[in-house]
Amino acid sequence: MARAGIYKSEVVRARDRLLAMGRYPSIDAVRVELGDTGSKATIHRYLKEIEEEQGGATGTKVAVSEAIQDLVGRLASQLHEEAQAQVSDLSDKHIAKVQQLNDFIATLKSEADSARAVREQTQLTLAAEQQANARTAAELRDILLDRTKLAQEVNDLRDRLAKEEEHRQSLEDKHKQARESLEHFRQSAKEQREQEHRKHDQEVQYLRSELRNVNQALTQKQQEATHAHQECTRLLGELAHAQAGLHAALEDARGLKEQSGSLAHAQKKADEFGKQLVHLQESVKELEESKAQVQVLAERLASDKQSLELELATARATLETQKVITEAILRRLDGGDSDQTRQNVEPPRQLPFAETKVPKNHSKT
Repeated sequence: MARAGIYKSEVVRARDRLLAMGRYPSIDAVRVELGDTGSKATIHRYLKEIEEEQGGATGTKVAVSEAIQDLVGRLASQLHEEAQAQVSDLSDKHIAKVQQLNDFIATLKSEADSARAVREQTQLTLAAEQQANARTAAELRDILLDRTKLAQEVNDLRDRLAKEEEHRQSLEDKHKQARESLEHFRQSAKEQREQEHRKHDQEVQYLRSELRNVNQALTQKQQEATHAHQECTRLLGELAHAQAGLHAALEDARGLKEQSGSLAHAQKKADEFGKQLVHLQESVKELEESKAQVQVLAERLASDKQSLELELATARATLETQKVITEAILRRLDGGDSDQTRQNVEPPRQLPFAETKVPKNHSKT
């Protein structure tokens, strides 16, 4: 903090230091040298006293002669005259200058009046401009506010765009995985269809062979039934012939009652015909039972044939259904929307293939 007052000795030392450094000891320089201490008026007073003391101490007293004094007087008189002439010239010039200044002042007053009018008009214009400026400032604030909002929206949109880009990249990865999964599914579906075709062909061939066997067995059983029917017809004819012979024998026996020898022979023949009749009746009964068994077997074979044909039709319908479902899934995977493409594609569950139960060939007759 600067001191309240300074001493003359301090000013002297500061002045001497400045002179030693080759600097002019001005008031500001001395004050800076004193550390920005002291008032300028005090420093000026001390400097003036120092100069007067040093000027009085260094001055030399020289004796002046009267001639020099006379010369000095004449020079002073001449100097006074010249100064008076210059003063007169300067006075005339001053008067002319004053007149010129008066004219100029009048001109300035006129211009000032004009300028005042212009200033008033300018003030009115300035007021209008200030109002317009205020409106413009308000509009500018609104624009700046809108600009800030737009900048914030731009930043938000950039952030959203970055997130959308990340989401798009994620979708690209998922789509790539979906394409790979789809290709894998197509390959698996193709192999599965080929396996199902081969399995279906094998089953169809097996069913066809079984159907042929059933048809052959049915044909054989029908032939056996036809042969049994023919045999039954033949036996019935023999039975009718035996009954006719028995009837004739009985007639002969009644006609030959009187002949004992012929009667015995006829009785023996009648007994033989009776035994043949019983045997034929038993054969007929067996043939009828065999015919009934053949008919039951034929009906069973016909039912098995219908079951095989139904199972074969069911297998074909199941295969066609699987083909339609597989083609629909492939079309949906090929032309499906983006949401289905983002998900992992799972292969459709294999429909259970119709189990075909092939009845064993019945060899009973």
